[in-house]
Amino acid sequence: MARYTVHIDGGARGNPGPAGWGAVIQAGDGEPVELCGSLPWATNNVAEYSGLIAALEWCRDQGATEVHIKSDSLLLVQQMKGVYKVKHEGLKPLHGRARLIAHEIGRVTFEHVRREQNKAADRLANQAMDGAGHV
Repeated sequence: MARYTVHIDGGARGNPGPAGWGAVIQAGDGEPVELCGSLPWATNNVAEYSGLIAALEWCRDQGATEVHIKSDSLLLVQQMKGVYKVKHEGLKPLHGRARLIAHEIGRVTFEHVRREQNKAADRLANQAMDGAGHV
Protein backbone atom coordinates (compact mmCIF):
# COMPACT_ATOMS: atom_id res chain seq x y z
CA MET A 1 0.00 0.00 0.00
CA ALA A 2 1.54 3.30 -1.12
CA ARG A 3 0.73 6.17 1.23
CA TYR A 4 1.64 9.79 0.68
CA THR A 5 1.23 13.00 2.65
CA VAL A 6 1.09 16.14 0.53
CA HIS A 7 1.29 19.82 1.47
CA ILE A 8 -0.06 22.10 -1.26
CA ASP A 9 -0.28 25.86 -1.68
CA GLY A 10 -1.12 28.34 -4.39
CA GLY A 11 -1.19 32.07 -4.77
CA ALA A 12 -1.55 34.93 -7.20
CA ARG A 13 0.11 38.32 -7.24
CA GLY A 14 -2.81 40.73 -7.55
CA ASN A 15 -5.44 37.97 -7.47
CA PRO A 16 -5.94 37.53 -10.33
CA GLY A 17 -2.46 37.96 -11.64
CA PRO A 18 0.72 35.96 -12.18
CA ALA A 19 0.16 32.82 -10.15
CA GLY A 20 2.01 29.80 -8.87
CA TRP A 21 1.55 26.63 -6.89
CA GLY A 22 3.76 24.35 -4.84
CA ALA A 23 3.49 20.83 -3.49
CA VAL A 24 5.69 18.88 -1.09
CA ILE A 25 5.05 15.14 -1.27
CA GLN A 26 6.23 12.80 1.47
CA ALA A 27 6.19 9.01 1.25
CA GLY A 28 7.15 7.22 4.44
CA ASP A 29 10.57 8.31 5.65
CA GLY A 30 11.99 8.96 2.18
CA GLU A 31 13.17 12.28 0.83
CA PRO A 32 10.31 14.68 0.08
CA VAL A 33 9.51 15.42 -3.56
CA GLU A 34 8.95 19.08 -4.44
CA LEU A 35 6.80 20.18 -7.36
CA CYS A 36 5.85 23.68 -8.45
CA GLY A 37 4.46 25.45 -11.45
CA SER A 38 3.45 28.87 -12.65
CA LEU A 39 0.33 30.17 -14.35
CA PRO A 40 0.54 33.35 -16.41
CA TRP A 41 -2.75 34.77 -15.09
CA ALA A 42 -5.02 33.13 -12.52
CA THR A 43 -6.68 33.55 -9.13
CA ASN A 44 -5.25 32.11 -5.94
CA ASN A 45 -8.02 29.47 -5.92
CA VAL A 46 -7.19 28.34 -9.47
CA ALA A 47 -3.54 28.11 -8.40
CA GLU A 48 -4.49 26.05 -5.33
CA TYR A 49 -6.48 23.61 -7.47
CA SER A 50 -3.67 23.44 -10.04
CA GLY A 51 -1.26 22.39 -7.28
CA LEU A 52 -3.73 19.83 -5.97
CA ILE A 53 -4.22 18.30 -9.42
CA ALA A 54 -0.48 18.15 -10.12
CA ALA A 55 0.19 16.50 -6.75
CA LEU A 56 -2.64 13.99 -7.15
CA GLU A 57 -1.47 13.10 -10.67
CA TRP A 58 2.08 12.57 -9.40
CA CYS A 59 0.86 10.35 -6.54
CA ARG A 60 -1.43 8.36 -8.85
CA ASP A 61 1.43 7.83 -11.30
CA GLN A 62 3.58 6.49 -8.43
CA GLY A 63 0.91 3.93 -7.59
CA ALA A 64 -0.51 5.69 -4.54
CA THR A 65 -3.47 4.01 -2.86
CA GLU A 66 -3.81 6.51 -0.02
CA VAL A 67 -3.07 10.25 -0.04
CA HIS A 68 -3.53 12.80 2.73
CA ILE A 69 -3.68 16.39 1.46
CA LYS A 70 -2.84 19.30 3.76
CA SER A 71 -3.74 22.79 2.57
CA ASP A 72 -4.15 26.21 4.13
CA SER A 73 -7.02 26.91 1.70
CA LEU A 74 -10.20 26.32 3.67
CA LEU A 75 -12.22 26.79 0.47
CA LEU A 76 -10.39 24.00 -1.39
CA VAL A 77 -10.49 21.61 1.59
CA GLN A 78 -14.20 22.15 2.25
CA GLN A 79 -15.08 21.90 -1.46
CA MET A 80 -13.12 18.66 -1.86
CA LYS A 81 -14.81 17.25 1.27
CA GLY A 82 -18.20 18.18 -0.18
CA VAL A 83 -19.01 20.63 2.63
CA TYR A 84 -18.97 23.70 0.36
CA LYS A 85 -20.53 23.80 -3.10
CA VAL A 86 -18.33 24.85 -6.01
CA LYS A 87 -20.10 27.97 -7.21
CA HIS A 88 -17.39 29.65 -9.29
CA GLU A 89 -17.60 28.48 -12.91
CA GLY A 90 -13.82 28.62 -13.33
CA LEU A 91 -13.29 26.20 -10.45
CA LYS A 92 -15.89 23.60 -11.47
CA PRO A 93 -13.73 21.82 -14.09
CA LEU A 94 -10.69 21.87 -11.78
CA HIS A 95 -12.73 20.47 -8.90
CA GLY A 96 -14.13 17.76 -11.18
CA ARG A 97 -10.65 16.81 -12.41
CA ALA A 98 -9.31 16.64 -8.85
CA ARG A 99 -12.23 14.45 -7.74
CA LEU A 100 -11.70 12.11 -10.70
CA ILE A 101 -8.00 11.64 -9.90
CA ALA A 102 -8.80 11.17 -6.21
CA HIS A 103 -11.28 8.46 -7.20
CA GLU A 104 -8.60 6.77 -9.33
CA ILE A 105 -6.25 6.74 -6.33
CA GLY A 106 -8.82 5.29 -3.97
CA ARG A 107 -8.51 6.98 -0.59
CA VAL A 108 -7.77 10.70 -0.52
CA THR A 109 -8.35 12.72 2.64
CA PHE A 110 -8.12 16.47 3.20
CA GLU A 111 -7.00 18.53 6.18
CA HIS A 112 -7.04 22.28 6.63
CA VAL A 113 -3.78 23.46 8.23
CA ARG A 114 -2.57 26.83 9.43
CA ARG A 115 -0.39 28.82 7.04
CA GLU A 116 2.68 28.38 9.25
CA GLN A 117 2.33 24.59 8.91
CA ASN A 118 2.55 24.95 5.13
CA LYS A 119 5.78 26.93 4.73
CA ALA A 120 7.59 24.61 2.30
CA ALA A 121 4.67 24.52 -0.16
CA ASP A 122 4.25 28.30 0.20
CA ARG A 123 7.96 28.79 -0.60
CA LEU A 124 7.56 26.74 -3.79
CA ALA A 125 4.41 28.62 -4.82
CA ASN A 126 6.23 31.93 -4.37
CA GLN A 127 9.22 30.68 -6.38
CA ALA A 128 6.82 29.73 -9.17
CA MET A 129 5.11 33.15 -9.03
CA ASP A 130 8.55 34.75 -9.29
CA GLY A 131 9.23 32.85 -12.52
CA ALA A 132 11.17 29.85 -11.27
CA GLY A 133 8.29 27.40 -11.69
CA HIS A 134 8.87 23.87 -12.91
CA VAL A 135 7.03 20.58 -12.79
